[in-house]
Amino acid sequence: MPKNTAPQSVRIADGRSPLWRAHNFFRSVGLVYAVLWFAIQFPAYQRPALAVLEIVIMIGWTVFTVWRFRVRDGRTNALVLVDQVLISVLFLGNELIMTEEQMRELAPSVISMWQPSMVTLAGVQWGWIGGGISGAISALINFAIRDLYTPLMFQDAVLLIGAGMLFGLAADTARRSTERLSQALRAEAATAERERLARSIHDSVLQVLARVRNRGVELGGEAAELAHLAGEQEIALRSLVATAPPEHDAEGEVDLVARLQVLRTGKVQVSVPATDVRLPEPMGSDVLLIVREALENVERHAGPDARAWVLLEELPDEIVISVRDDGPGIAEGRLAEAAAEGRMGVAQSIRGRVRHWGGTISLDTTPGEGTEWEIRLPHPHSAPAGAGGRARSVAEKMFPRRTAHPAPLAADAERADDRDADPAPRGGGEG
Repeated sequence: MPKNTAPQSVRIADGRSPLWRAHNFFRSVGLVYAVLWFAIQFPAYQRPALAVLEIVIMIGWTVFTVWRFRVRDGRTNALVLVDQVLISVLFLGNELIMTEEQMRELAPSVISMWQPSMVTLAGVQWGWIGGGISGAISALINFAIRDLYTPLMFQDAVLLIGAGMLFGLAADTARRSTERLSQALRAEAATAERERLARSIHDSVLQVLARVRNRGVELGGEAAELAHLAGEQEIALRSLVATAPPEHDAEGEVDLVARLQVLRTGKVQVSVPATDVRLPEPMGSDVLLIVREALENVERHAGPDARAWVLLEELPDEIVISVRDDGPGIAEGRLAEAAAEGRMGVAQSIRGRVRHWGGTISLDTTPGEGTEWEIRLPHPHSAPAGAGGRARSVAEKMFPRRTAHPAPLAADAERADDRDADPAPRGGGEG
């Protein structure tokens, strides 16, 4: 039996790891510096025993945190918060350890250069905002215990806040890079798995469907109908395995092109831009549901042999989705009749989603000439200049205009859009 070659999930290394190593190194060097000054100033301390206690705590905490921060699982918010509180308390303890003379002369505190490591830690863990806040707290404690406001004190404050923000900015950048790399690797793994499944399907299911289709056509009769169904499923399956997975990216956006391509069947042709059309995930999901409901209405009301076309256009300031069929169209007065009978369910659902995103919907139909619905939604991003002309040329090629004239309801719907009078069903019938 062949082994399962499906890709395994890969855990991406934390992009902030170099910053964590830099922090651990800085904390260790700061501890050595603090111990040296402790030995130099020890005879002059007001409470030497308390200074010894602080040094012992500093050594033990440094060993513990350096060990914990070496691995990703040890870099928890709770541990970082405890670190901030503990070092702040030790810093405040210098008020009891150092003499007034040492304070006035700006002599190094007991924790000295070890104390700023709490600022770099907050920056690495919580970003530039957390690093800046930690630096500000450290500066305020320094002002409080020394009760001095000299230029050197303000310089230390600026350095503390700046170091926290710089480490935080670097950490934020590394975090975003890690997320994007993780997204890219997941997409690569999904593509590889899709290709593996496509090869397997091509070697088995698609070949069987193709054989059923060909043999059914040869036999005719009821077998021809089965051949037609097999051909439909073959086209749908080929479209499914050829389409990239609709996974959202690190910014929470999805590619509408990939989502619409899975709708392609033997009766439904989908035309999309060659490049991605990125939309926020909720908006992309609603657009997909709108198109699905429109195609379901085509199947329900336009007849079993009706074909449908879906066109996605990306204009500079809006997204345009057109759904056209070659069914019998909507007879004059049929919409009013359906509305009076309350048979406008699908249209109400589509209209509600379109209105939610600030869009409009219009109808173009003539009895015997099919139906086209055009949905326009505001573009959440700016599109490249000149996209409009290119998109319309694609639309004209895909949807050649017939001699049909717009139904009166189309113009009325655009004029009454603000009065909640969007037109209703597609596909030549009521929704």
